[in-house]
Amino acid sequence: MKRVLTIQDISCLGKCSLTIALPVISAMGTEAVILPTAVLSTHTLFSGFTCKDLSDQILPIARHWSKENIAFDVIYTGYLGTEEEIDTVLELISMFRTPETLVFVDPVMGDNGKLYPAFNESYARKNAKLCASADVIVPNITEACFMTGMEYLENGDADYLRELLDAACGLGAGITAITGASLEEGRTGIIGFDKNTGKEYVYQNDRVPAAYHGTGDLFASAAVGAISRGLSWQDSLRIAADYTAHTIDITRQDPLAPKYGVKFEETLPLLIRTLDEYLAKQS
Repeated sequence: MKRVLTIQDISCLGKCSLTIALPVISAMGTEAVILPTAVLSTHTLFSGFTCKDLSDQILPIARHWSKENIAFDVIYTGYLGTEEEIDTVLELISMFRTPETLVFVDPVMGDNGKLYPAFNESYARKNAKLCASADVIVPNITEACFMTGMEYLENGDADYLRELLDAACGLGAGITAITGASLEEGRTGIIGFDKNTGKEYVYQNDRVPAAYHGTGDLFASAAVGAISRGLSWQDSLRIAADYTAHTIDITRQDPLAPKYGVKFEETLPLLIRTLDEYLAKQS
């Protein structure tokens, strides 16, 4: 069984970050090892949440694993709260990386043309450094803009998205996929590029008219789960895109969902069936 290390915060209530990554990756047939960077009472859409920073525990935990000769097939990072935390994670990656290790970075820091309140442009530059160390990165349009210095356009056309993709590829990752990229009216998805093959990959599905906390984490976690099972990055991102869109569609039928997050528990059986179908075709 493959082993994924996922490094991000954990909210005791509310579906995002590790409370999505752990069950999704595990359900997809891969061991998920977690390294919480902080513990929150709820996710940040709730008012008055508590937060305990755990960044000082990252390297002690990593050193313990190293003494135990623990190895990881994939290292997957999500939300990281400070520039110093990114530096610490870069040190951890250097400790465990081998030629067989895949580093997957979701540079969570903003959306809709704005950085999240805790971040600034210096943080974006530091996240770009983390992306430079990765094999696969999946920034959204906002994150790609802040890391590359390109102007954010809410309704950029295909030429704009390809220019942004080219700039994001310059960050250094082997595979770059920009999420939330719409190349057709009423549709959205990903536009990606693989430096190893020199080939672009575009996948679009129908845009679901709703948005929820944690959907980016769901997409990235499903993609990591599929990659860890041996699927190509293209198939993995396609599975993740379709699964996320379907889960959003199911979730919007619940009026309480915008606060608690996507109802991925209900859709996990579909994800597992889809993964099995892809694996069967590959065998």
